[in-house]
Amino acid sequence: MAAMLQPQIILLKEGTDTSQGKAQLVSNINACTAVADVVRTTLGPRGMDKLIHDDKGSVTISNDGATIMKLLDIVHPAAKILVDIAKSQDSEVGDGTTTVVLLAAEFLKEAKPFVEDGVHPQNLIRSYRTACYLAIEKIKELAVSIEGKSMEEKKSLLAKCATTTLSSKLIGGEKEFFAQMVVDSVISIGNDDRLNMIGIKKVPGGNMQDSFLVNGVAFKKTFSYAGLNNNQRNPSQYQSIVDAEWNIIYEKLDKCVQSGAKVVLSRLAIGDLATQVLGTCEIFEEKQVGNERFNIFSGCPSGRTATIVLRGGADQFIEEAERSLHDAIMIVRRALKNSTVVAGGGAIDAACCIIAGKSQLFINSYAKALEVIPRQLCDNAGFDATDVLNKLRQKHALPSGEGASFGVDINTGGIADSFANFVWEPAVVKINAINAATEAACLVLSVDETVKNPKSESAQGEAAASAMGGRGGGAAFRGRGRGMRRR
Repeated sequence: MAAMLQPQIILLKEGTDTSQGKAQLVSNINACTAVADVVRTTLGPRGMDKLIHDDKGSVTISNDGATIMKLLDIVHPAAKILVDIAKSQDSEVGDGTTTVVLLAAEFLKEAKPFVEDGVHPQNLIRSYRTACYLAIEKIKELAVSIEGKSMEEKKSLLAKCATTTLSSKLIGGEKEFFAQMVVDSVISIGNDDRLNMIGIKKVPGGNMQDSFLVNGVAFKKTFSYAGLNNNQRNPSQYQSIVDAEWNIIYEKLDKCVQSGAKVVLSRLAIGDLATQVLGTCEIFEEKQVGNERFNIFSGCPSGRTATIVLRGGADQFIEEAERSLHDAIMIVRRALKNSTVVAGGGAIDAACCIIAGKSQLFINSYAKALEVIPRQLCDNAGFDATDVLNKLRQKHALPSGEGASFGVDINTGGIADSFANFVWEPAVVKINAINAATEAACLVLSVDETVKNPKSESAQGEAAASAMGGRGGGAAFRGRGRGMRRR
């Protein structure tokens, strides 16, 4: 009787949705796998592009993982983690965004059978972190340093890294042309870490080969020179106006010099006198590019900057080309600062599959998940993934270690030495991708309950009423408010 009289305890607001247990974890894993399936076919030189259009009618064509993940507008709370790691990879190293999403989803996919069999997620998390450490140590062991090389050799090595990045992009047909342009632009800014020191100007029309690099600044403005219209009949009045104008010019020039500015760009007219006082450059030219006139400053002695003028057909093509160049610029910057590279084409992923440690069953599942990269490269190129992976496993299992740099040969459908074929990428890309993917997978595995607390209808109504009140609540309450000071 006493038990029946106990009051009901309500912890959560009415209408709150809760999901927990094994079913909830499996549901989160399935959501992450579904997201990865969207970008899976974009991986590698033979990857496909995605056409995404929104409710505003804007169209984006891209195979960049981070761009696609941003535009998908994913609402599932667990799947949003993959969006976050794609953005993180893009901002940190610039490339490998599709790789990090595929790895995270594959880690979760391999963990799913263990979760369904009742294995505690913390056991999986512990083993995955151990396997991540072993894989990163393997990458560091196989990495090759480019330190101590001459500038010409370093440029050649950096161009190989840029070429590998651009080979999977829409402008992959001109990868050598743009790779050299990217390397020159990165080296021209020296040790400056600011990405905005390399500008990209898009001019529709022409073809990709019409693009060019300016070792300085280029912008779509034309100069206008100061002049006077002589509409005054009184000479003394005219002279007073001229004197006043010169005084204003000298005052402005003094302020510019005192500010320490070396170059002044103005939307208004600049007189010839200013050119004798303000900054200098080796070459200034006004150049016609398509339908635009460009002012080009090059050889500025105190400023380190570069501008890539990008040409192409459709606007969507130029937008994707800009995103591709951004990735290549980021890769070259990282390779220049970290100075270690590894073999691409799935070679380093296949090498990391041969790892061993405690909790061997879980670590084996982690190692198997790393094979998703060479497998997907084969699938996207139309090759027999099973046959190629068998050859890769055989090559990487050699005790001498001579097969550690072998990856997928996209041209022949077999395997080849990626280092010998100059398919390189910075080690930091792989290290960052494996780290981020492992942490994302561990984060999803650590969630055992999802609580959704939507606003009640009354709360929504109050918020709407408050918003209307803040805006004046309609014509009856619309007033001028506080008056503006007269000018």
